[in-house]
Amino acid sequence: QVQVVESGGGLVQAGGSLRLSCAVSGRTFSRYAMGWFRQAPGKEREFVATISRGGGSTRYADSVKGRFTLSRDNAKNTAYLQMNSLKPEDTAVYVCAAREGLTVYYTPRDYDYWGQGTQVTVSS
Repeated sequence: QVQVVESGGGLVQAGGSLRLSCAVSGRTFSRYAMGWFRQAPGKEREFVATISRGGGSTRYADSVKGRFTLSRDNAKNTAYLQMNSLKPEDTAVYVCAAREGLTVYYTPRDYDYWGQGTQVTVSS
C-alpha cells in the first residue's frame, strides 16, 4: 500500500514563501516520479511541477517557473516544493502524486497515487 502525505501548507502574504513536503511510504521512493498539482475553487486541477525519479529532470508550469523549485531526497522518501514570491493567484489546494516511471509526467491521469492535499492561501 503506497501512501502519499503532504504537509507545509498555510497562510502567507503575497511575496512570501512556503515549502511543501510530500512523503511517500510503502514502496521504494526512488522508483517514483513525483508531481504536484493544484486546484483552486471552481477551477480544474492544474499541473504545477514534476520531477523524475532520480531528480535529474524537472519541469514546471509557466505560471510558476522561476518562483517554484521541486526537489527530492530519496534517502528521506520525500519531495519538496519550495514556493517563493507567492501571489494571490497561487491560492489553491496543492496535491502531490506519484507513479513509477523513468521520466517526468504532466497530467493527472499519468499518476497512480495521490495525497489528500494541503491548502495554500496567499493574501494580498
